[in-house]
Amino acid sequence: MEGLLDDPDRVPEIERPADDDRLLADYRTGVGRMAEILNNAEQTARIWTWSHQKDVAFVTRHQVQETAVHHWDAETAAGKRILIKPEVAADSVDEFLEHSTPARFPDAEPLSGSVHLHASDTQGEWVIREDEERKLSIVRGHEHSDVALSATASDLLLILYRRFPPNEQAVHGDPSLLGRFLDRTDLD
Repeated sequence: MEGLLDDPDRVPEIERPADDDRLLADYRTGVGRMAEILNNAEQTARIWTWSHQKDVAFVTRHQVQETAVHHWDAETAAGKRILIKPEVAADSVDEFLEHSTPARFPDAEPLSGSVHLHASDTQGEWVIREDEERKLSIVRGHEHSDVALSATASDLLLILYRRFPPNEQAVHGDPSLLGRFLDRTDLD
């Protein structure tokens, strides 16, 4: 469906083709069409999104992130190792922290400390704390924390999405705190 949708209930159900060849062909056509539409769309146009940001720019940004992570998934499944571009990955870390970390498992342990994420290959540093009501505060910047994870922006993003665990040598401070932070997020 194309257009400036203002109500998610207006999205029609899409039938999944029965055979894989047709599914792949439909996927390729759909991805190309989506890229064309988003590239030509007025990025400030108001639309419905699940985010507090209600414009085409949010959808464009989110699709870049989704495509980057799932491209990594596909290449990894094929036995290849790729890195997500540092600027895309750092922006995707920002989006993950803004949109995915507020939803937490109800029985997640309190953080009881601060977490510092540091992208080693581009500008990107984040300090995360949890307040008494279990809400996270996320500040961009460098600050001494109880645990720090330093990795490429690509690896930081993929660690946040649980594609692989952090390298022990990249963790400085309390690794159990980093584990509580990663276990806190409900990705379902």
